[in-house]
Amino acid sequence: MIEPHVPAPPGPPPSWGAPGGTGAPAPLPVRPGTGRFLVLAGVFVCAACGLVYELELVALASYLMGDSVTQASVVLSVMVFAMGLGSLAAKRLRRFAAAGFGALEAVLALVGGSSAMVLYAVFAWTGGWGGLWADGPRVLLVGFSLTIGVLIGAEVPLLMELIQRVRRQDPGGAVADLFAADYVGALVGGLAFPFVLLPFLGQLTGALLTGTVNAVVGAALVLGLFRRDLTRRARWLLLTANVLVLALLATATVLADDFERAARHAVYGQDVRVAVRTDVQEVVLTGDADGRPLDLFLDGRLRVSDSDERRYHEALVRPAMDGPHARVLILGGGDGLAAREVLRHPGVRRVDVVEPDAGLVRLARNDPGLSALNEHAYGDPRLHAGTADAFRRLRSTPSAAYDVVISDLPDPDITASTKLYSQEFYGLLRRVLAPDGRLAVHAGPVADRPRTFWTVDATLRAAGLPAVAYRVGTRDAREGRDAAPAPDPGRVAAGLHAPAPRGWGFLLAARAAPALRLDPAAPRPRTLTPESLAGGARDAARTRVPGLPPSTLVHPRY
Repeated sequence: MIEPHVPAPPGPPPSWGAPGGTGAPAPLPVRPGTGRFLVLAGVFVCAACGLVYELELVALASYLMGDSVTQASVVLSVMVFAMGLGSLAAKRLRRFAAAGFGALEAVLALVGGSSAMVLYAVFAWTGGWGGLWADGPRVLLVGFSLTIGVLIGAEVPLLMELIQRVRRQDPGGAVADLFAADYVGALVGGLAFPFVLLPFLGQLTGALLTGTVNAVVGAALVLGLFRRDLTRRARWLLLTANVLVLALLATATVLADDFERAARHAVYGQDVRVAVRTDVQEVVLTGDADGRPLDLFLDGRLRVSDSDERRYHEALVRPAMDGPHARVLILGGGDGLAAREVLRHPGVRRVDVVEPDAGLVRLARNDPGLSALNEHAYGDPRLHAGTADAFRRLRSTPSAAYDVVISDLPDPDITASTKLYSQEFYGLLRRVLAPDGRLAVHAGPVADRPRTFWTVDATLRAAGLPAVAYRVGTRDAREGRDAAPAPDPGRVAAGLHAPAPRGWGFLLAARAAPALRLDPAAPRPRTLTPESLAGGARDAARTRVPGLPPSTLVHPRY
């Protein structure tokens, strides 16, 4: 019986990626099992690169803009949303899966690999916090998150087509294979970023190298395994695009060190003397040459300015030392300046400094400028410095071990510090204090952020440590832990000198409400008097915000 002729349904229209325009798959150069393995290996590598891009944006945004919880939430939520958009958009590219995936990976490698350098450049040269470009880094962060998310999301439909192109299998099995390779790759990328890329290569070079790997793997997969699915023109276009991407990334990698130095000078001014990346943070020292004042920056924030630091440290330490003070614990204070004030008092037998950054301690001990500023406190045999997490250290400290505890920590509304201003933490401090011991806490600028300051007070009281509040002004009334007395124009442009808070706020706590006095047996402070201390207490009391709940580990309120 002769079957009647039935015309075949029309095939897909010709494409730039299909050699004959018929859409018929060409034979692979390898066996199907090998081809399937290569596709899944490409999925593994591309997933690892994608997660590195995400983590790189979170890390750099947290360093430049602070508040790591907010930056991580913005990056991850925007990326997940964008991945959905990318998956939907890529449905139209499934007919050109090989060519589309090759082009997609080239663009992703360029955008993801250069994202850290571009974000840092915008922060350094367009005035990260002020002026016309005040929101430049934040807008760029969202833009990169959106773009990278769309590109990562578009990979999934194309890779599904490529897996099925190698060997047809049930959709459920193909999805399982694809996502297994994707999730394992994400695990490797997530572990490689903090343990390999960041410590050994840094943020800029790590991102550029990741982009290079991404481009090489994407091009090799398409041009090696699926080259017969592409026209000759398509192959040359894809090869040229990837060569250009690799050339750009390689050039940026070679220039990364020079770029970083130039950006650092744009941010900190031209008198950068020391710039090191420790295991914890970036530490930069400027000045202390040709009569310029010494400034210490930690992760981009000014923490010490020698023209005004004495006001801060005398106010933090001196009131707490009125009473027994043979055994003193300093939390933070790796710069040695709080220890300098403690060691001035007669009767001090031992000072323990618990600083998480060993690199900062080494710098404070050995740098000529910083060690001169702390008056060589680390050379005093009574001082013992340890590198440890403050929470863990306190849990292993015997009860009633210290007469005085000085909490010289960053402001409580900085995410990394929040747990060190919690009720649980202050409960540990209460346990290690002697019955008549005293605790001094730097609690942020009271005038500008009264709610945060008085939340610290409420938290201390909830832990059984009633406190008396006081504030101290800087020489030019531009107060704040992050303020500088004479801002450099380059630093203002870079955003390091945002409108300064108007007060350093402190809390002096004990088991019973302590008296706010100075130790009459100690050398006279240079900047603090009993009258100014009493005036500071009155000023702080006028800002009180009543009825605030305490902050806890599971419910931070800063």
